[in-house]
Amino acid sequence: MVRTGLERLVEVGPKGAGLEPGARIGLLAHPASVDSSLRHAVDLLASRRDIRLVRLFAPEHGVRGEVQDMEPVDERADAATGIPVVSLYGSDVHSLRPRAEHLQGLDAVVYDLQDVGTRYYTFVATLSYVMEAARDAHLLVVVLDRPNPIGGVAVEGPVLKPGFESFVGRYPIPVRHGMTTAELAALMNQEFGIGCDLRVVAMSGWLRGMHFEDTGLPWVAPSPNMPTPDTARVYPGACLVEGTNLSEGRGTTRPLELVGAPWLDGNRLAAALREEGLPGVLFRAVSFRPMFHKHAGASCHGVQVHMTESDRFRPFDTYLVLLREAIRQDRKRFDWRRDPYEFVTDRLAIDLLLGRSDLRSLLEAGASIEEMRATWASDLATFMDPRRTVLLYGD
Repeated sequence: MVRTGLERLVEVGPKGAGLEPGARIGLLAHPASVDSSLRHAVDLLASRRDIRLVRLFAPEHGVRGEVQDMEPVDERADAATGIPVVSLYGSDVHSLRPRAEHLQGLDAVVYDLQDVGTRYYTFVATLSYVMEAARDAHLLVVVLDRPNPIGGVAVEGPVLKPGFESFVGRYPIPVRHGMTTAELAALMNQEFGIGCDLRVVAMSGWLRGMHFEDTGLPWVAPSPNMPTPDTARVYPGACLVEGTNLSEGRGTTRPLELVGAPWLDGNRLAAALREEGLPGVLFRAVSFRPMFHKHAGASCHGVQVHMTESDRFRPFDTYLVLLREAIRQDRKRFDWRRDPYEFVTDRLAIDLLLGRSDLRSLLEAGASIEEMRATWASDLATFMDPRRTVLLYGD
C-alpha cells in the first residue's frame, strides 16, 4: 500500500521534513488532504505537540472544498478548528499570491494538495506562488507528496509557449506532465529558477505505472467537479471544453465526461468520433440538462466519453478531436469562450489552456490529430530531459 507524504510526516515527525521541534507552520490544504483512514491533515497536524499549526492557506475551492470553480474563496477561519485561513483565490490576480504579512511568524509552509496530473489544474500555479513568496520571506517550503492519479508515465500535449502564462499555466510544461507534486516542485525550483528552500516528504510504495486504484488510498474529490479517478483521467482533455460555449457537464453527475450543447446532434457527433478510431475510449450519444453553469436548465445533446483502457487512452488527443467535430457540425453556433478567464482579459481562454494560439486555428480548419501533434512534438521531446532529472520514483 502507498503511504503519502502526510502519513510519513506523521510517522517520522518534523525532523523528517527538515523542521525544528516546535516549528510554527502554515498548511496549504483542501478536502483531499487526508490519510488512508480519511483523517484530515488539519486535524492530524493541529493535534501534534512537536509542531505548531498556526495558519491555513486555502487554494481554489477552499480548505474544505465547498466553493465552485472560479468563485472567490472568502474563508477567514476554519469552521472545524477555528484556525485562521488565508485565501489564495480571491477576486483579483493579486489574491493568488501570499503577501509578506501572511507569512509573518511562520517557520515553514507545508503543502499537501492532491493534484490531478494536468498543467491547468490551478494547484500547480498556487504551489509556484507559495514557493516564490516563501523564498522572499526566507521560509522553508515542505511538500508532502501524493500520487499522480493518472500515472507517472504518459506525457501528452503541447508545452506552454512564452506569452501565454496565466493561472492555468505559468511555466513551459506540457498539459499532461506525468509527474507528482513534489517532482513538479523540484522542476520549478531548479529549472524555472524559483530557488526556495524546498524540502520534500516523499511517498513510499508508489510506482509510476500505478493506477490510482492500485494505491490502496481512498479517493476524495480535490475539487467539486473531480468526483472520481475517471474524472481525473479525462481532465487533461476535458478541461479544454471550458474554453468554448459547449457544456463540459458541470451541473450534472458526470462532469467533464459529458460534453454537449442545445444545438448539437449527439448521434452524429458520436458517429464522427467513432470513425476516428481513438484508442482506449468509446463514445455514447447522450442528452443532459445541467442544473448550473453553462446552459443551466436547458437540454443539451452531445456525447459521454467512456474511457475503456486507461493505459491506451489519450485524453488530450481525444478532446481535441471532439472539439474539432463539434465545430464542424455547427460553425455558426459554436464559439470560443470570450469573457475573462482566470483573471486574464486579453487572451481567449482556449489559448491559455492550450498554451498557444496556433492550435485554435488548426481546430477551426479541421486539421487531423496527426497534424496537430506535429506542432508540439519537438517541444515535448525537449521537455523530457529536465523532467528526468527530478523524478523521484521508479516504474
